Amino acid sequence: MTDKPKDTPEAKAGDATPTTAEQVAVSSTGRGVTSPYDSPTEQFERVDPAQRPQLSKDVPRTEEELGLDPDVPATGASKPPAGATAAPTYDYASIPPAPTPPSETARLRRRNGEVRRGTLDLGLLLLRLVVGATFLYHGLQKLTGWFHGPGLDGTRDMMERGGWDHPSVSAILVTAGEVGGGALLILGLFTPLAAGAVLAVILDAWAWKQGMAPGFQYKAGPGAVEFESVLAGVSAAIILTGPGRLSFDRSRGWAIRPAAGSFVILLLAVAAAAGAYWYLHGGNPLTGIGPFD
Repeated sequence: MTDKPKDTPEAKAGDATPTTAEQVAVSSTGRGVTSPYDSPTEQFERVDPAQRPQLSKDVPRTEEELGLDPDVPATGASKPPAGATAAPTYDYASIPPAPTPPSETARLRRRNGEVRRGTLDLGLLLLRLVVGATFLYHGLQKLTGWFHGPGLDGTRDMMERGGWDHPSVSAILVTAGEVGGGALLILGLFTPLAAGAVLAVILDAWAWKQGMAPGFQYKAGPGAVEFESVLAGVSAAIILTGPGRLSFDRSRGWAIRPAAGSFVILLLAVAAAAGAYWYLHGGNPLTGIGPFD
């Protein structure tokens, strides 16, 4: 059997078939397309131009229609008036301002992973107090005569009897180095220079005592230099290690991270001691020691 298409009912008498124009009219009234085979494009083309929507009147074209202020740019900030300092602006709200850069000390500490120092700063404070107080004690003996000291005049006479060519200058330099350097070491202020000053003073004292008698007399004899050797070594160590954070130099680089500059100060202190001893006293303190016989 074959399927036969069903016969469509014949149009009744009196019923008129709607024409294409009528379909368009129906579509223009808002009731939709009457047949799926009708072309919407064709329908719009046949619509009366007066009935088409006027899109050009509804689309905003100016800044006022868009609701924008013509004096303020869409992105960024307006230009400041002449002579005024422009505040930092950002084109996008998602970009935050740059953070405040850390200080030099904090940057070095974070770079090297240095977070905790334990008792290191406390140990450096104790070392500075002991060494600084020792030099300050001897300096006040020479300057004021306290603690049964000779005073400034007695120090000058002592230097003259010890063979110093310029006893007055020598007495002033040694007193200033011990008083000034000792006080600054206690405070932890200008620590490399203070430690360099006391190092130069104690090196000259070492050379003076060692030159009193031939041979090396470290612990016994008129030229024993054990005490001076210890003070010289500790003073050099403070230059190379820095004063630590428990000092007035805590915000400076040499307080916790001494570098090449501290080593240069150490060399300058040794050179200053050698030059002062050669000019103010003369002679070779190493005479009679090993190859210097």
